[in-house]
Formats: sequence, C-alpha cells, structure tokens
Amino acid sequence: MFKGSNVALVTPFKNNKLDEEAYLKLIDLHLESGTNGLVPAGTTGESPTLSHDEHEKVIEICIKEAKGKIPVIAGTGSNSTEEAIALTKHAEKAGADGALIVTPYYNKPTQEGLYQHYKKINDNTSLPIIIYNIPSRCVIDMSVDTMAKLFELKNIVGVKDATGDLNRLDQTIKKLGNEFIQLTGEDGLAYKFNRAGGVGIISVTANVAPKLCSDMQRLSKSKSDEEIGTAKKIDAMLQPLHKSLFIESNPAPVKYAASLLGLCKEEIRLPLVKIKSTTQDEVKKALSFAKLI
Repeated sequence: MFKGSNVALVTPFKNNKLDEEAYLKLIDLHLESGTNGLVPAGTTGESPTLSHDEHEKVIEICIKEAKGKIPVIAGTGSNSTEEAIALTKHAEKAGADGALIVTPYYNKPTQEGLYQHYKKINDNTSLPIIIYNIPSRCVIDMSVDTMAKLFELKNIVGVKDATGDLNRLDQTIKKLGNEFIQLTGEDGLAYKFNRAGGVGIISVTANVAPKLCSDMQRLSKSKSDEEIGTAKKIDAMLQPLHKSLFIESNPAPVKYAASLLGLCKEEIRLPLVKIKSTTQDEVKKALSFAKLI
C-alpha cells in the first residue's frame, strides 16, 4: 500500500503566506521524479505553526495536484485527540489515501493512553493510519506491544519509525509480521532499514533529491546484486546530505537547500529561524557531493 520514497513535503512560504505556486511546482517535481508518495502537513511541513485553515489547504492542494497518480498521506496528528480526529476527517473528505498521526507530544500519555488515542481516531475514520513514533520530539516511545494491539484495529496499517533503532524494526517484524508497513523516518538509515526488512521511508532529503531517493529505494529492494550495489552507491552519495539537513532543526536546513535549487524560498516560521552560515556551508558541500549543484 505505502512503500518506497514518500516525501515529507516542506510548506513553501512567501511573505509569511503559503506560496502556492512554489508548492505546486514542488509536487509536480515529485510526480516526475519517481517519488512513491506525498506527505503534506507533517513536521517538515511546519504543521505546528500552520493555522487550521492553512493545514487543511496544504492537504487539499496536494491531493488535487497529485490527481491520484501517487498516494497522499496527510499529516493529521495532534496532542489533542479531538483535534486529530477533526483533521483526519477533513483529510478523508478531501480524498487523502492515508493519515500520518504522530504520538501525542507534551501530554506524555501512558501506553494505555496511546492505545486509546489511536483507537478513538481509528473509530472515527476509514482512512489507513500510519503511526508516527518519534521519541526525540514527543518524549514518549510507543512500545512494540502497544503497536501490536493497535494493529488489531481495522485502520492501523503501519508505522513511521523515527527511533533510529534497527533492532526495533526486527522486533516489530517478529511480533506483527510483514503485513505491518514499516517506513523509517531516518534518512541516514534508509538503505539499512530496507535491507533489514523495512519497505520504505518518509523522507526529508527527498524534498531536494527526489530522483536519487526514489532510485535508492527501488534498487535497495532488488534481488539483483548489481542493483543493490547501485543503491549502496547512491546511499553513500546522500549520507553527507542527510547529515547536513539535521545539523539544525528540521526543516530550516532543507528549506535552505531547496532555495539553492530554486524550488522555494528558505523562509521559515518562528520559533524556527534560518540556518547559520556554517550550516549553510555544510549544506552546499553536501549538495555538491551528491551532484545536485
């Protein structure tokens, strides 16, 4: 259902407003570059600082422009269960193919609280739901046992795993089987994650290297030694870029990289700020190493 290179889309701004022209061009670039799925209004899309109207608009535009060519997995998470339900219902009505729902941040629910949060969202939609487990931002970590319990519900289909722990991937496969979709949220682990049994990524780097990311994803799942070798080479080319895009808080570095490629302005909303000159240098070097500039 969901696999390969799924891009966590940035939200382009111009004078602190959604830059629709740049956003449409960015979506079209992915449609042309072999990207497997679009993920609007996630953390990389600056969802915490989008108004409700903007959040809904970003999702609606993405669905309309994709025209059903590739899946749209809408970011509809919130630390308020009712708000997450409302955002998910909107995404479903707008025609999304799935919902990416982050674990509730700040509240710090127990494992039972996590279960009940996702269960209530599950019970109010027919969209496939991907759990977004990112302890570094949300403080909480969903256990494999809780995930297994959630997988018994009708709409829970997989996870975006941003724990950075490949052992977790193996534990989840053993507990939930291969039908449970496992996408990594860590660009630097994309190749290893796929070779260890994962099926893809929700990627930040794909914003600026869509074809390299989609090619690497496709080739990494090949049974051909030659194609696996090519995937490894692409991964090596991209490693400095992955690293540079997280020197400072995402999505500030990737927006700067996108500006260098003429994709959108580097404008970002407070409390995030534009990256320092030293970080700019690292991003430029990484883009050059990947032969993108």
